[in-house]
Amino acid sequence: MAALDGIRILELTTMITGPLGGQMLADLGAEVVKIENPAGGDMFRSWRGGTYSAHFLAYNRNKRSMTLNLRSEEGREILLRLVETADVLLENFRPGVMDRLGLGLDALRTRNPGLIYCSITGFGEDGPYRDRPAYDAVAQSLSGVSSMFIEPEDPQITGPTIADNMTGINACYGILGALFERERTGTARRVDVNMLESTIAFMPDPWSNLIQGGFPQGPHARVRASQSYSLRCSDGKLLALHLSSPQKFWQGVQNAFARPDLGADQRFSVRESRIENYFALKAEFQKTVGTMPRAHWMARLEAEDVPFAPILTLPEVREDPQVRHLESFFETAHPEEGTMTLLRRPVRFDGSRDDQPTAPPPQLGEHTDDILGELGYDADGIGRLRRDAVI
Repeated sequence: MAALDGIRILELTTMITGPLGGQMLADLGAEVVKIENPAGGDMFRSWRGGTYSAHFLAYNRNKRSMTLNLRSEEGREILLRLVETADVLLENFRPGVMDRLGLGLDALRTRNPGLIYCSITGFGEDGPYRDRPAYDAVAQSLSGVSSMFIEPEDPQITGPTIADNMTGINACYGILGALFERERTGTARRVDVNMLESTIAFMPDPWSNLIQGGFPQGPHARVRASQSYSLRCSDGKLLALHLSSPQKFWQGVQNAFARPDLGADQRFSVRESRIENYFALKAEFQKTVGTMPRAHWMARLEAEDVPFAPILTLPEVREDPQVRHLESFFETAHPEEGTMTLLRRPVRFDGSRDDQPTAPPPQLGEHTDDILGELGYDADGIGRLRRDAVI
């Protein structure tokens, strides 16, 4: 029995923030019914053509899809009937949209007083930015996260989504807390999560160092303090070190690189001076590492118990021995879309993930007829809903 077995989630979301939160709940065993617009569904479906894109697959496994026109009176009524059967409704519309649809919290709670309602927005339910559109780069930039990655002299946004993903994770986190409270007290909460605060909260260390410690923050503040380095070996392959603060790692890297002179150099003799002279020390490391291939240095660093890793490309990650041992990926198949490889959730219970469902993401509206049948509609009724553009 999965942790959330018996919990029903209605997901009215698109793209990343809401779909990721819903997928995380589905991975824990919740039944997630994804309500989609009949005219194309989740925008991520057609990201590179079709209605079953890789973008969509990333955030929608283990869900059922139902198409429903929420601008129609009957579509709203069907949604409200579903609300009566649900534990949670999750949505990521802009503020005010649910109210304009006649599906605000009061209307939902009239049909189900025990419903947990989770709203995801870009900047919060109110305030001067309330009505602005929000995407990952916007939230990363406004929150300060981008300033931790971007070189001001050559600004370029890179890397995967952070703001979107953190917001989805926080939505799941808030919903789980609300479910637990409702179980204990019967109180059903409204959960509000926004991208701006989720992204600010992603980096508590820089904020504490700035506010409490008075230390300026920027792209190199953390790597200086943590003594983290990326280096290029003679074969062109990349290597990462993270020496942190233990003296044994500093001694170990000197041994591995056969560079006792570094410990005698006044620029590097104590941790504070290594932080101050970070780029000079990196240059010394690079002189040495550039003389031999990566495999040579990995063996020497491992022998000295120095924290290191090869910097792998995504295809290389899948072939890494530890990743293969962990079985971080799984294969599943859709009867019409074929076989696909997806990610397992990173959480185990009692050392196992056997309780994680492994259903493929749904086609658009794949489960509409089944869900309507569960509500009591017969074939004629479903046909009429199609003719009336309700589903």
